[in-house]
Amino acid sequence: MPSAKHEVLLELFRRRPALALELARPVSPDRLTFAQISDSTLGDLVPTERKADLVLLFSRTPGGAPELAVVVEVQLAVDAEKRRSWWWYVVAVHTRHACDTVLVVVAPSASVATWAARPIALGHPGASLAPVVIGPDVVPVAQHDAGIAASPELAVLSAVVHGHSVDAEAVGRAALAAVRSLDAERAALYTDLIFASVSAEARVILEELMASGTYEYQSDFALRYVAKGREEGREEGRALAVLRVLAVRGVEVPGAIRERVLACRDASLLDEWLTRAVSAVTTSDVFGA
Repeated sequence: MPSAKHEVLLELFRRRPALALELARPVSPDRLTFAQISDSTLGDLVPTERKADLVLLFSRTPGGAPELAVVVEVQLAVDAEKRRSWWWYVVAVHTRHACDTVLVVVAPSASVATWAARPIALGHPGASLAPVVIGPDVVPVAQHDAGIAASPELAVLSAVVHGHSVDAEAVGRAALAAVRSLDAERAALYTDLIFASVSAEARVILEELMASGTYEYQSDFALRYVAKGREEGREEGRALAVLRVLAVRGVEVPGAIRERVLACRDASLLDEWLTRAVSAVTTSDVFGA
């Protein structure tokens, strides 16, 4: 069965179909401005029922004849059997809607993206399908600016793809800020995915910033999430977060103090240090004289 992450990633494209054109660029995003979600069950064209993850139809006018169909497949792991089915999807959608059809594979992992991008040879001379892959090299690193705020789905996708990079904290902040304008249910769904996607270190920093009031995202859901995270306990992540916050603030941490922080497994003490670190100017502001 598809995982929760798989389903929420698809939701990003259901809510913002233009994301497929903006990132995959099979045509200029300005050329086709109207989109609809098509039935993705393709059983009437093949011996057994096959269901693509998502089929998007793009046209120039509302309700107009589709000029481009995009089959969106979310791929979280290498799966040779799935690659063989992608040919079916493209042919079936092309036949059903009588328009140009593009296969777009969303692969958050760099290794899976590389695998998915390999052309799929049918065996017939000249017949080869090269999937258009949306992976780490394509998805921009979200920044906290007006452009990202206007596209919450892109910001969330950036957090999923770059959540374990050196920019994990930055993309997490941008994504959380971007989803504030959404309805409560969708904001909760996306926030859950953001926290599940970023590194442990970045997650603890974001949790602490929200709980302390320093960060502007203060929904009831976010606060409940922080409380839940603390109950589960992430001492190692908290320790790394203390050092990371101090580094971001330009506070030099001596080796002895660094070892003390990394060795600490007292969740309450680590929480206290992390809260102080958010506004610290020197190590004394966090650890005392």
